[in-house]
Amino acid sequence: MHPFRAIVAATALAALAGAAGAQTYPNKPIRIIVPYAAGGTSDILARQIGPKMTEAWGQPVIVENKPGAIAMRRALY
Repeated sequence: MHPFRAIVAATALAALAGAAGAQTYPNKPIRIIVPYAAGGTSDILARQIGPKMTEAWGQPVIVENKPGAIAMRRALY
């Protein structure tokens, strides 16, 4: 094989490998867990940011309120 053909073949394979690896991220819904009860400042802020993240990333953003989540996290460490 000529060196020029080898270079062209290697370049084509590299281009195909790059295209296959370029997947969209994130590829599933995004969850924002607010560790406080609904209606608080953290909840309001998360619900205002959620739609903007949906527009920017093209994936749905779900805001979940889980009171006590901070205590659960501390218990794990």
